[in-house]
Amino acid sequence: MPVVRPPIDRLGADPGRRRLLGALLGAPLLASGSLTGCSDDAAAPAQDGPIELSVFWWGGTRRAELTEKALRLYSQRNPRVTFRVTWQGADGYYDRLATQAAGGNVPDLIQLDDTMLTEYAQRQIVLDLSEHVADHRLDLRMLPEGLVRYGSVDGRTMAVASGQTHAAVVFNRDLLDRLRVPDPRSGMTWSEYVSWAEEVTRASDGRVAGTMDPSGDYRALWLWLRSEGGEFYRGRQLGFGADELIGWFELWQRARRVRATPGAALVEQADSGQPARQLVVTGLTAASFAWSHQLPELQRLTRSELGLVGLPGSLGAQWARASMYWAAFRGTRHPDTVLDVINFLTTNGEAGTVLGHERGLNPSLAVRRYAEGSITDPAQQRAATFGASIADRLGPAPAPPPKGHTKVRSLLVAAAESIRSGRAGTRAATSRFLAQADAALAT
Repeated sequence: MPVVRPPIDRLGADPGRRRLLGALLGAPLLASGSLTGCSDDAAAPAQDGPIELSVFWWGGTRRAELTEKALRLYSQRNPRVTFRVTWQGADGYYDRLATQAAGGNVPDLIQLDDTMLTEYAQRQIVLDLSEHVADHRLDLRMLPEGLVRYGSVDGRTMAVASGQTHAAVVFNRDLLDRLRVPDPRSGMTWSEYVSWAEEVTRASDGRVAGTMDPSGDYRALWLWLRSEGGEFYRGRQLGFGADELIGWFELWQRARRVRATPGAALVEQADSGQPARQLVVTGLTAASFAWSHQLPELQRLTRSELGLVGLPGSLGAQWARASMYWAAFRGTRHPDTVLDVINFLTTNGEAGTVLGHERGLNPSLAVRRYAEGSITDPAQQRAATFGASIADRLGPAPAPPPKGHTKVRSLLVAAAESIRSGRAGTRAATSRFLAQADAALAT
């Protein structure tokens, strides 16, 4: 159920007006943790009277605690601004947001991910931020170029990353130590990864499978395609055809034959993507596929130490990927204030220290450096180290997925499950998927 909070109390008043978080290039860090701006002309919003902004996101209790703390910090520096927050789990989040959009009652500041960004931009639900980025009122100059691009739809900046993440292999380091099998490594080919997983299954006498079967995981397929010089989407159409998808499905057919993956029923339990159902957490596989920013949550679900490496294939197939975004409602009555809050949440040192890596690496490179020493959670530290280790090897960012991506993801899962269960052959499942996916993208 959604959790609705009353307006967030202020933590006192700052007698001076906070300087807007302006041009960051070459700007020093203040002892307070703020990243300085360049001009008092770019100070916090100038509307008279109190302002209450509504904010809506999905996540767990920990995310709520940290986000509300960061918003209180903003109110401390801008005493006229308070927040009414609502948050809930991921399930049903977009259903609730769709109901709000239908009634023209979208919160001022909302959290989105790349599955819905294009659709919300094209439906003109979220505010076009392009002109504010151009004049640096919304200052993205310290964000990686690819991360900025991944918030653009049809050449317009429609959202700002609230964190950066990467698709990754999460593995059970303690289990592998007991089995005397080496850890997987970034840069393995996909065939090498399957052979590694087969070795794990054999070493455990079949008690544990080596890897989750990711044949229905769009992230894994996307990076496999990019490793092969392809792409998941080309504009508003699929970027691959039958031959590529058959090759992908047959790779995992071979993995199943050598028992590198668990049975179909177990894989289907984990296909939802819910952290608690990840097979590396439940002890049924030595490795699963997840987002790097999910490592702390996964680690809390098991006593075994979890490690993190890149997906098989070239690390250049990865890109600076937004774990999720902050976007402004197009109909907000306080656009300047919402922009300032986004600036604060993404480029302020103190806010970055509060938020940590709960949504992934802080989008601002300057804030990452500033907050680095404040991250004490070992799993967050491992995720940050992983992100830093591949930062210089990332490839160019594609455009965010087109409208219809959510349906395409579901269709891929269904196709993979039909093959695993034997209900359909590889070619039949591929043909059905391509026809249905093309229809979903055409609507």
